[in-house]
This record gives sequence, structure tokens and C-alpha cells, in this order.
Amino acid sequence: MDDAQPPKPILHAPATVSEPQMAQQITASLAEFGRGDVAVAGGKGAALGELVRQGFPVPPGFVITTGAYLSFLAETKAGAELDLLLSSEPGDAFDGGASNGGNGTHAAAIRELFASADMPERVRDEILAAYAKLGRGAVAVRSSATAEDLPGAAFAGQQDTFLNLTGEDEVVRAVARCWASLWTERAMTYRRRQGIDPREVAIAVVVQKMVPAAVAGVMFTANPVTGERGEMVVDANPGLGEAVVSGRVTPERYVLDGSGKVLSFVPGGREVVISAAAGGGTREMTGTPGARPGLVAEQLAELAQLGQEAQQHFGRPQDIEWAVAGGVLYVLQVRPITALPPQPPSLNWFQRWVGPFFWEMFQERPYPLDVSGWMRLGIWEMLRGMAGSVGVAFPMVEEFLPEEDGVVVQLIPPVPRPTLRSLAAPVSLLRRSREFKASEWTQDPRFEQFLADTERLNGTDLAPLRWRAVIAFVEECFGTMRAIRNLRISYLPGVLLPMLKMRLMLLLLGKMKLAPVLIAGAETRTSQANRALERLASIAADDPGLSRAFLETDSGQLLDLVEKDPEHGAFRAAFEAFQLEYGHRETTSVVLSSSPTWSDAPEVVLGLVKAMSGGRLQTVDKAGTAMEELNRHPVLRFEPLRRRMLAAVESARAGIAFREDSHFYATKAIPPIRRAYRELGRRLVLAGVIDKPEEIYHLRFEELESITDADDGALPASLRHRFRPLVLARVAKRRELEGIPLLDPALLFAGRLPSGGVLVSGTPSSRGQASGQVRVIRVPSEFGQLRGGEILVCPYTNPSWTPLFQRAAAVVVDAGGLASHAAIVAREYGIPAVMGTGSATSILTDGEWVLVDGTLGVVLPAASSTPTDSQ
Repeated sequence: MDDAQPPKPILHAPATVSEPQMAQQITASLAEFGRGDVAVAGGKGAALGELVRQGFPVPPGFVITTGAYLSFLAETKAGAELDLLLSSEPGDAFDGGASNGGNGTHAAAIRELFASADMPERVRDEILAAYAKLGRGAVAVRSSATAEDLPGAAFAGQQDTFLNLTGEDEVVRAVARCWASLWTERAMTYRRRQGIDPREVAIAVVVQKMVPAAVAGVMFTANPVTGERGEMVVDANPGLGEAVVSGRVTPERYVLDGSGKVLSFVPGGREVVISAAAGGGTREMTGTPGARPGLVAEQLAELAQLGQEAQQHFGRPQDIEWAVAGGVLYVLQVRPITALPPQPPSLNWFQRWVGPFFWEMFQERPYPLDVSGWMRLGIWEMLRGMAGSVGVAFPMVEEFLPEEDGVVVQLIPPVPRPTLRSLAAPVSLLRRSREFKASEWTQDPRFEQFLADTERLNGTDLAPLRWRAVIAFVEECFGTMRAIRNLRISYLPGVLLPMLKMRLMLLLLGKMKLAPVLIAGAETRTSQANRALERLASIAADDPGLSRAFLETDSGQLLDLVEKDPEHGAFRAAFEAFQLEYGHRETTSVVLSSSPTWSDAPEVVLGLVKAMSGGRLQTVDKAGTAMEELNRHPVLRFEPLRRRMLAAVESARAGIAFREDSHFYATKAIPPIRRAYRELGRRLVLAGVIDKPEEIYHLRFEELESITDADDGALPASLRHRFRPLVLARVAKRRELEGIPLLDPALLFAGRLPSGGVLVSGTPSSRGQASGQVRVIRVPSEFGQLRGGEILVCPYTNPSWTPLFQRAAAVVVDAGGLASHAAIVAREYGIPAVMGTGSATSILTDGEWVLVDGTLGVVLPAASSTPTDSQ
């Protein structure tokens, strides 16, 4: 079936403008609008009207509605020519000329339409009548587009404002210029970035009595930098607020508490003061820096009160433009604060302890479908079931991943809560540890059934199925996870007790330091995958052309070479076999079904092979060395005790293998889920709900469940109007949160500030020292950049990253702890590791020579001549 998106309606075409639209009201007072009238009054007009209705001190004024704009398009040549420009080259129409050499040809041509067309007489008359009713005095004329001042898309400064205008001709001309400003390069580019179709926007204009401000500025009802909701931030400058919002001055800054009390004050630079000129327009002069604050305590208290009331009314922190004239405070604009970090959580000791584990899993912000689908019904259900088996209650997903506007904004490490059933946990654990041996778990009939179920799901053809049947297929995929959950419930006690037994015996022998190294020798599916990657690298090395390509070509080009060049058949066959066995592994995180698997991103696997090309570094077999040291202990000359000690080690290793391998097999449920989502996404594209199948992840699973197709299998046209606005809003919110971490690592690693020449410090996780040049690898697509002997520095790890350890001299990780994949594999390969640094990827830089001390958990500067190994 064709995946092409159906053509979108062009809202501005004269043929689509109905007679009722043309006859609709052209102007109305601000009080006639409320927050639900964005389509008519634009974002600014609707918000100001809402404030007027609520009694806020808003300067009187009126709105020239979007109906006036549509009438202008319909009754002049501008409408038809605008549609031609928007339809001729959609790429240019979206980017304001960026794809046309950046010259803004389309934007300039569109604006010329507004300049050359006369205002329709009926529209002009109504504007002038409203202006007369306002008193014909000095006014401010402000653009109010339908796509501005919304959560996630403020459009601050994208459309024009004209201040202190007097006279009818000036007002009418300013209105036309506001309309034209909808099509400036900056506004068009901003809309494109926000994913807003230019055919679906319109613009209103707000005209208000001019406020000749003595002092003006902006107030944020929450701290926009820290996210602290208990603080308000006020920026102010003498004169009109234009100097502040345009960024032309360094404003004086007040940080207030909720009552308006000043918590801190920073004087402003007053580089320029803009004021209303006597004959209209504005004038500028240089201010006097170092003067006393422009606002007194009473004014700050009044501002704080207005801010609190606005925030309470609109239900979220607000960005408010204000002005003071004649001792009276006015509100000029209000909109939601965009890119506001969440309220910083207050973490207890337990949350700081488990925080690195969760932070490692959530390096990427989960999508709504991740949270409501695979996480809630798969992974988190498994964790809740495991905790429940020992009488511990885990919070729901929504509690530790709070959302705003349908998008996850924060990670709050969960705190499990013991229940009365916890009292019986020791008996239950002991019973299961005796009944279920970790070394025998793959012989359990439940495991065999899980493998059969996943094989059947992978073989199901989804294309002929109705929508409801595909949803049921996804639910069945989630259901397969219950087998892994039940197996973990049964066998994990048999992991914990042997581990405790081994550690107790080592403690009695005075060899506790060997514990983490001994269990690193466990044979797992991850270690098998790593050896399979080594074999791929070996096959590539035997192929001269391919070997050269791996050294000189990036991973994307390598994929094309491997897939198409018949000369590399041996490697291609081995690569396909590898993907068949291991391709279900996650690239980013096991909690994200939106993250591609190795099969979805074969270039990631080729990047691993590329990193391993040139042979494995000589590393110390720390597990073997630890076992030799243990065997030399005098007490173990007594054979029965020696057998018990070795059996304890093997049981502990079997437990580690079960933990790793059950994770490996759990990810087998991800490929069929992703395949089903692609099929559903393809159908939503045909219905015009989304533009690309992968955008389905912006919807929640229960929203997908609510959809019903027609008898012929087609989705109803109403879905576009029902779900497309949700998708666009969530896309905008997600973009707004870019750069804001789900959890500030400073909350987890506050006590790890470098000192005494230390560049980075963290948890010592694998002993020894190694020096080398830093290589920062932030995402799986960069795997191929690592060179042998470099220090791998990365934000997190999962099993997909561990093959890199065969080439790295040491590893330094922002997240994780002693029990993380990175730490275990580093100990297995005998390379130093420092985990939980919180900031290594932002402090260390590519090519920098450092010394990693995995025993002390620090990274130090080093000269290029420093010996590489002192393990």
C-alpha cells in the first residue's frame, strides 16, 4: 500500500472561504474573548481577553479577528497568490527560503502581497470604527497568531508589534504589517521547526491603548532556569518593556518568593531606555547604570500577587509582560513559560542510592507510547510482580515519570513500600531458592513456551489484520513478558542466596575484595554475543577489501557495502546469522520500545565490528587471576571446603548469568511490538493523523486501543481532527524540553566534585590504572569512532555497549554503579572502570590524555608519555 500522506487542505484558498466566514465579525472588544477563542483572536488576544474577564488590569483594547485576515485574503489577489506560493514548492514554503539558498525568496514574495494589496473597504471601516470607539489616541498594535503563546510554542518575537501609533492611516498600515509578519523568514522557520503547517495558521491583531511606561519588563511565575516553583523572577528596565523583551539591555533582576519578598537582586545595565515619543513612535536614550532599583517593595508584592493569580487561573506557570505608568500596574501579555524545567525533586538517601540505576536506563526521554505500552504493560509490570512476590509495593509508572501535556518531564527514582506480606518474604525466598536453581532455568517449560510464543509472534503477518486485531497482537506481545516475569520471580531467590553464601565465605577467608571480580567470569548471552562480534571482526580482517573499508569508511557506508557488494558474501552471511541470533537487542535502553534494535539499526552493529577491527587489546583475565588467588588460600587445601567454595562461586556465577540472560530473552518481545507499531503507524499516515509511521510513539496505547476501523478496514476521517492536534502538541512539548535532563545528575552525585587535580570522580568499579586519549561516545551510532587503547567515556551503558570494552583501555561512565553492565564487563575484561561520575561526558574531551584509576574511582590528567598499564 502507498504510504504517501494525503494532501492537506489549503485553508487560505479563496474557494475554501465560505460566505459565513466572510461575514463573520471583523472586530470585537477584548472582553468578548476567552482562552478558548485562539482560532478567532489568536494566542495573545485570547489570553488578554481571558484576563479582562477575570478583572486583571489590562489596558483597554479590541481584537481585529482572524476573520479580517481571511477576508483580506479572500477579497484581494493576495489569497490566490499566497496559495500558489505555498503549493508550488512545499519545502520552501515551510522553511522561509532556507532550502532555497537561505535568500528568503518565498517569504519576501508573500510579504510583498500584503504590501501591494489594498485593505478591503469593509474591513478598514470596521477597524477604524473600533479605533474611534477606543478614543483615537495612541495605541499599541500587536500581532496575535493562532499558533503562538501555546504550551511548547511561544513564538516570542516572531510576529511584529508596533508601539505608540496615532492616526487612522498609521493603525491600518500597522494591521497590514502585522498580517505580513506572519510570513517573515523567522516566523516561517520557527513554524517549520514546530511542525506547524503554514496552511493551518492565521493571524489576529490586538489594538490597545498605549501605556507610557515609566518602568516595564517581564515576570516569570517560576524560576525559568532552575524550575523552582517557589520563586518568581522579575526582569525590569526604565521605560517601555521593548528594551527587555528584545534583549537590548541587561535588565535589573529580582528573585521573589511567593509573597513578593526579594530573595536576591542584581542591578541592571540600563544600556538603553525606550520611551513613547510625544508625536508618536518611540525614542531611545542611554540610561544611568547603578541607579537605585526601579521597583519598590509594594510594586513587587503587587506583581507577585498578579502572577500567582494568573498562574492559578491558567493552571501553569506564566510568562507575563507588565508595565507601570502613573503608579498603576498593567498586564500587557501572558503566556505559558516554555522550556521550563520541572520542579527539582527532593531525594532521600534511598532515591540517591538507586537513582544511578534508573538514570542509566532513562538517558532518553520516553515517548507516550513507551510509557503507556511496553513500560507499563511489560517491563514495569515485571518489576512490580517481582517486588510483589516479596511483599513490596512499587509505585505506578506515572508516579516516577510525571507528565505535562502528555509528555514525560521528569524522572523521580521510585521508592518501594513494604507491606504486611513482607513478613513472610524470608520463608518464600528460602522455599523458591531450594525449588528453583538458576543453572537450570532454561529447562523450565515456561521458558520453552516463551520461545515458542515469540517465534509465532515474529512469524505473524500483520498487513491483513484489522486494527483491533493488531492491537490484540501487541497485547499478546506484552503478555509474553509475563513468562519472563514469572521465571524471574521463581529463580531470583536462587540468585540472591548463593551470592550471600559466596560473600560470607570470602569474608571468613579475608578475600571479600575478590567477590565482584569472581562473578565477572560468568558465561552469559552477552559474552557470547561479544565473541560473535569478534568472529565478525576476524572474518572482515580476512577480506582485504572489507578490512580496508572498516578502517576507512563510516558505519552507514559500510552497511551499503556489506549488503550490495557480492565480493563480501562470507561476511554478509555471518552478519545475517548474527542478526538473526542477536538482532533483538536494544541499542539504547530496554525500557524504550521506540529505541531501535540491532536489526533495526544494523549500522550500530557494524560500528561495533569497526571498533573491534585490528584485534583485541591485551587485557588481564581478572576473573581467572582472582580464582587462582582464591585457590592458593591455605584453608582451601582442605578438599571438602575447597569444593564448597568453588560450588558457591559457580552458583553465584549462574545467578549472574540468569539475571543477564533473562534480560537478553525479555528483549525478544520488542521486535514484534515495533513491527506492529509500524503497521499501525502506516495506517495513521494514510488517515492523515501523522506524517511518518514512527510518529505513532507520540500517542498513548490506550488512545490506539480506542480507535475502531470501518467495515472495509479504513480508518475514519475524524481521526485526523481527533488525534493530530494531540500529536503536534506533544511534539512541541517534547522539543521544548530538549536539553533538560529527566534527572539532574547533580542531585545524585553532589558529593563527587573534583578536587586536588582530579578531573572527574565517581564510583570505583573495576580495579587498576590505565592511561590513554579520551574518546567520548554519546550514542550507539558513534560506536565506530572508538580506537584501540582509547579511554571510553560515555553517558550510560547497556549490553550493546560492552563489546567496545574489548578495545578500550578503560571506561568512564556518567551513570551506573558496581552492579551495572559496564562495571561487570569491565571487571571481566580486566580494564579499569569509574562509574557514576555524573559529568564525565561534559568535562572530558576527545583526544585529552588522562589516567583512569579504577581502584580510587578518579580520572587524572596525564602526559602522552605516561605508561598505559599499571593494573
